[in-house]
Amino acid sequence: MPELPEVEAVSRRLREKAKGAEIRRARVLRPRTTYPQPASKVQRLAAGRTIETVERRGKHILIYLSGGVVLACHLRMTGNLYVIPDAGTRPLSTRLYLELADGRGIVLDDRRALGVVNAFPLAQAQTLMNKLGIEPLSAEFTPGRLIELAARSKMPAKVFLMDQRFISGLGNIYSAEALYRARIHPATPTNQIRPARLCRLHAAIVDVLNDAVKSAYIAYERPGQFREAERFPLAVYGREGDRCPVCHRRIRRLTQAGRSTYYCPGCQR
Repeated sequence: MPELPEVEAVSRRLREKAKGAEIRRARVLRPRTTYPQPASKVQRLAAGRTIETVERRGKHILIYLSGGVVLACHLRMTGNLYVIPDAGTRPLSTRLYLELADGRGIVLDDRRALGVVNAFPLAQAQTLMNKLGIEPLSAEFTPGRLIELAARSKMPAKVFLMDQRFISGLGNIYSAEALYRARIHPATPTNQIRPARLCRLHAAIVDVLNDAVKSAYIAYERPGQFREAERFPLAVYGREGDRCPVCHRRIRRLTQAGRSTYYCPGCQR
């Protein structure tokens, strides 16, 4: 599933290429894409409006339209959202598209058809996004704020980082990499991590995400083609049995909340 860096890259590209464009019409090719809203509602609310800007909140792409309407998109496992030169020549895996007044199109290209697009009035969209946790690349995400959040949770550190109610946008890959850089074992109860180590974790989260955003933006050069961590140097994720680049112990894997967690038993204690 695309995480914060990949979603940020998609949002930036879309903003660069579609900001100010007028939507002539919207077409939903797979009704479940807009569930629980009817496809007709999303089509009606999007048509005839101008794209004012595109932003990211957590793993959500928010397309702000004129007249106080927001299209909220979640890419899920295999979705991608991008501009094509001609709205009439869409990929076979297109689930929804916006036909622009200049003939271009914005397509939700989603092989597994799990992505979701909904339309909301601005106030409702803001209410929904306010339920998400703090943005880890925002000025509000400070070491002190992380210490406050950690004190409230007995969750294992990795599970805590992936809980979107605390910190929005982190997923399996970059949570594992941040914990590795901070030298924290992923099973450590969050409220038992000392403040000094949480400060180190804060720095690791910010550094990992900033590095990964740059990587994802570069990797997203070709429309419709990007892969999580494509150019990001992974130290532990997906490397079970490989040697740790620091201590040379073998990387291990454990299961947490139904997901694979990778860590170094030598560096992360």
